[in-house]
Amino acid sequence: MNYLESMAPDSLKSALEALLLVSTEAVPATDLAEVLGVQPGEVVGALAELAAEYNDANRGFQLREVAGGWRLFTHPAHHDVVEAYVLSWDTRRLSQAALETLAVIAYHQPVTREGVRAVRGVNSDGVISSLREKGLVKEMGRDDRQAIRYGTTRAFLEKFGLRSLKDLPPLEDFAPDEESRRFIRERLSGSTIGSTLEETADDLDDERELLGEPDQDADDESADAAVGGDDGDEL
Repeated sequence: MNYLESMAPDSLKSALEALLLVSTEAVPATDLAEVLGVQPGEVVGALAELAAEYNDANRGFQLREVAGGWRLFTHPAHHDVVEAYVLSWDTRRLSQAALETLAVIAYHQPVTREGVRAVRGVNSDGVISSLREKGLVKEMGRDDRQAIRYGTTRAFLEKFGLRSLKDLPPLEDFAPDEESRRFIRERLSGSTIGSTLEETADDLDDERELLGEPDQDADDESADAAVGGDDGDEL
């Protein structure tokens, strides 16, 4: 059995391996040389040696020069098992909407669909269903109005490398200023969900007015007035 050559942690090859592992596309040797502070020729030579060592050792990955740069690839002999593994737990990237919805549920669970909508400002029913299918979100009972409450799953912790929900970083740490931190505190406090739902309802009424749709409250008032007028005639 062939073994890879042992190398010192501070060696050029070791540093190149580290950079290639975090690269999501082919990296030119000149870029690698600039980062490491060495000559491009040294980098090219080291990369060629690494590529040969991987091939000679019959590793599950290969180093190739493609599109003007260097990148690590899985060995073609293992493409079938790699594809089966990837498809088995769906590693497709979550959309921005999915990430936002997942964040709301993670930091405010258990929360209903209306609660998520109150925070995001848009309907998130489809996104929540998708997160359930991916095993990241689950039902956690119902509220007083029998609306389903949602929370995160063990799979969510595993995928994001968390031991428990206590390991979630304080959301306020990501806020650029105090006003943003205050907004986050309000959005995540249970006492403001109701008021936010009212704001959402008001926004929908405004949209109806802009679209020329009749306002439900106004229709109700008109109906009441008409009934009252009839009663007056009878009296």
